[in-house]
Amino acid sequence: MKRTDDTARADRASEPLAMRAANFLGEAIDAVDTLTRRYDDGPRASCAAGDGTRAPSRLVEKRAAKKRERHAKTKVAFLRYGYYDIGFEFFVKHVLDAEFVDLGESTKRTLELGAAASNDFVCAPFKHILGDYIEALEAGADVLVQFTGPCRLGYYGELQESILRDMGYEFEMLNFAEVAGKPLKDYIAVCKKKINPDLSVPQGVAGMLTAFKMIECLDAYNDRYLAVAGFDDEPGASREARERFFAAMRSCKTRRDVEDAFDRGVAELEAIARHKPADALRIGIVGEYFTAVDPRSNLDLERKLLSMGVELARMINVTNRNIHYNEPELRRSVSEYATYDMGPTSTLTIAAAKRYADEGFDGIVHVKSSGCTPEIDCMPVLQRISRDKHIPILFLSYDSQTSDTGLDTRIEAFYDMIAMRKASR
Repeated sequence: MKRTDDTARADRASEPLAMRAANFLGEAIDAVDTLTRRYDDGPRASCAAGDGTRAPSRLVEKRAAKKRERHAKTKVAFLRYGYYDIGFEFFVKHVLDAEFVDLGESTKRTLELGAAASNDFVCAPFKHILGDYIEALEAGADVLVQFTGPCRLGYYGELQESILRDMGYEFEMLNFAEVAGKPLKDYIAVCKKKINPDLSVPQGVAGMLTAFKMIECLDAYNDRYLAVAGFDDEPGASREARERFFAAMRSCKTRRDVEDAFDRGVAELEAIARHKPADALRIGIVGEYFTAVDPRSNLDLERKLLSMGVELARMINVTNRNIHYNEPELRRSVSEYATYDMGPTSTLTIAAAKRYADEGFDGIVHVKSSGCTPEIDCMPVLQRISRDKHIPILFLSYDSQTSDTGLDTRIEAFYDMIAMRKASR
């Protein structure tokens, strides 16, 4: 007569402990044998042994294969920051040998996502960047990259990582603030650890140097673009040429490619038909590291000003503030206004404003995020420069609630004022 399950369990319970352990071990061995036979003919089955029998299959891949598989799936995302996503993409593809997550254009939703997960009093760049990271994770990013910054941006990585993990996201954070000020090989070492274990240090250093050259070319091109784009015979021609230049830079793989694309791009920009008046209005932009550079953060300030037919200049960029920055030399150039280093972008802001005034610019626009302490400290110094050099300065402060309407009104009024002032002279 067939026994019930309850009867079988009762019999096992009455067995001595040693016998029960032996039975359990036997069942486990049978299970392993079954799995071995099941996967013996699969893709991981080994070659037949010398006697014609098939050796047992590997149930676990070799460690090196696991590394390659993990790296092949790595999707890396940066924050949005002006046109520098071109350099970020080159870095991911040609230095890290990983997949770049292109976030596309920022939308209203991006800022809303970041603001909803942030403290109300944190600066707007924090909210923009956090929104970027949330969209990157939604797009399937495995690794988020936060580069070190000259201000609180250098501390944002850890805080944003904590917020995102509290929200339930799983990812790896590559925070370059952890190796700030160290040699390039240390940057490559952390990239090997976080993203690509097979990354070659010499190749990685060479790739980073090419990425730096790309950023220099992007900034140099943009400087020329700002100087001439407001005077096109066909409105928007320079902007279209810049987009073609950006596309060419995205396809670059070597330093020579970068230099050639830059030369062709500048030649095309200079060839555009335009009429620039001899007495064209000139405006210099100074201010905070993120907001003054990033168009979505300053509500496309440069485009608005260029559409009025002015020449623009902006010293604050990655090349001038990071790659070729010389704080002592800059501070000597403004010794009558600043004795000490006042903060991350303060000396550059003051030096740029003094330079624009000395070169006869018609006005200066100071751009910052609301609550940016270093740039708030700059404002009294800029007012002194305005009085001493007789140059008007427009102060613009941005937060997550700043609207286009209010900004347009202030820009138009500033333009009218400096235009009438110039005409009266």
